[in-house]
Amino acid sequence: MILKTGIDLIEIERIRSALERHGERFLKRVFTPAEIAECRGRADSLSVRFAAKEAATKALGTGIGPVGWLDVETLHRPSGEPYLVLHGRAEKIAQRLSLTTWAVSLSHSKEFGVAVVVASGDCSESSR
Repeated sequence: MILKTGIDLIEIERIRSALERHGERFLKRVFTPAEIAECRGRADSLSVRFAAKEAATKALGTGIGPVGWLDVETLHRPSGEPYLVLHGRAEKIAQRLSLTTWAVSLSHSKEFGVAVVVASGDCSESSR
């Protein structure tokens, strides 16, 4: 079994400032339409998703750059549980690494947002 993790912490004020300075341009560059709809402009909700994108790319071993902002999407099930959807380069890298199961945990205080991502898969398949 292979296990990868990533964690990221962000100041909510950093996202709030980016929203004030760049508005819709920032939102569309970093967040998917579904994420934007779920967050309804709330900086705390956007910040934990931003952190989840960073944490997921750390679990992939790439960071942001080789994987774009829109390649990692964080949504919520009707129960409230968050989950990740990988697209594009993130999905291809995960397949190459045989990472098939993803879990994400999100939390925020008044000042900070944090995300932890855990990915697992069958290491016997990553040698293909």
